[in-house]
Amino acid sequence: MECVTIKQGSNCQFMVKTGCCFNGGQCHPIVEKCEGCAHIQDLPSGRYCDTYAHPAIKWMYGACNFATHIQPEQKQEAKKLNPLKASKRGIR
Repeated sequence: MECVTIKQGSNCQFMVKTGCCFNGGQCHPIVEKCEGCAHIQDLPSGRYCDTYAHPAIKWMYGACNFATHIQPEQKQEAKKLNPLKASKRGIR
């Protein structure tokens, strides 16, 4: 449904016929860690996330899973190499 509280005119998943059903009855503005994300909406009432209504909670226990401006760290595991097979490969 279309939001009628803070993000007027935009589609909101928390809007029902009786109003905003999110905890507190309205969306919360973005936090500093959200800067640079593609999900930010610039509205006359402020800057809000179009994916989640309370961005501070998404950052509370680590990185937000909706964040487009950060890349997850990928760990490289060193492969164990069998020395006997490695010596045989070097002979060719």
